[in-house]
Amino acid sequence: MRKLKHIFLLVFVMMLFSLHAQIKVNAVIDSSKIRIGEQTKLDLYVTYDANASKNLRIDWPSFEDTITGKVEIVSRTPIDSTIPDKSNPSIIQQHQQYIVTAFDSGYFAIPPFKFVVNGDTVNPVLTEALFLEVNTVPTDTTDATVKDIKPPFNEPFDWKWYLPMVYWSAAAILVVALIVFVIMKLTKKKPEQLIEKKPDIPPHIIALEQLEKVKLEAVWKEGKTKEYYSAISDSVRLYIEGRFGIQALELTTDEIVRAFKSQVVDSLSKEKLQQMLVLSDFVKFAKVLPIEQEHALALQNAFDFVNGTKREELEEQEILNEAQNEGGNIQNDMGGEQK
Repeated sequence: MRKLKHIFLLVFVMMLFSLHAQIKVNAVIDSSKIRIGEQTKLDLYVTYDANASKNLRIDWPSFEDTITGKVEIVSRTPIDSTIPDKSNPSIIQQHQQYIVTAFDSGYFAIPPFKFVVNGDTVNPVLTEALFLEVNTVPTDTTDATVKDIKPPFNEPFDWKWYLPMVYWSAAAILVVALIVFVIMKLTKKKPEQLIEKKPDIPPHIIALEQLEKVKLEAVWKEGKTKEYYSAISDSVRLYIEGRFGIQALELTTDEIVRAFKSQVVDSLSKEKLQQMLVLSDFVKFAKVLPIEQEHALALQNAFDFVNGTKREELEEQEILNEAQNEGGNIQNDMGGEQK
């Protein structure tokens, strides 16, 4: 049994060596002597028989920025595959090229490149070692005289060289001028037009006209009792908003009555207002059907409330009319004296 194991091991080793023998690797440097900063090509080749070594996997050496020491990598090409001998297409050659350089003078040894076959890191396939000689730039020591600094180069004037700058400057000035013109045009204030303001209609005039319309229409005769009382209530509430500044349309009857406690209004007007609003609430919300006399009474209370609380406005209007009349009389008198 041990002999059998040894035989298998020997066969495996012989196959491994046979596989390695079928793979050839090579490293070639284009120029082994360069000056500081110059570049040279470093080519790596792998050649193998595809028929003799199926499922072959070759791991190429990997580098970051340097090959070794001070030999730096400038660029590299991807690995390509070619058939060097068209008569024998089973022979495959893989190739990769590095551009290398060095910035220090001296002799640099490039160690063999390792190629791992089928993951066998113990027995890699190696290329030959390379050497790179980097020399400094020789200086001329025969001429030791000190030379003067060369004067500035006198370039002749060429006006065509300035044409693009002139064109671009003119275009920029035109664009800026256009932007300023548009801004001034948009921000220019238009002359204010004098709008003749119409005099505001006093709230009591609007309220009395609406109540008169309700009286003429008398929709309660058509069975529209709720609409009739809503029109009366809304007319009075709008009058209260314009006359007293109380948001009556948004308040309940009780809230309106409480708000009038602080208003300088006679008690009779307050009583008629409350009677009209309470009866309107009964009709709108409790569906009460008043008699014909109550229809007329509710409307009359609305008229009386408006007429009873408009006195202050009438006095102000009368004072304004008297002042205008007096001013007209004074102008007439002055005109007569001048004649």
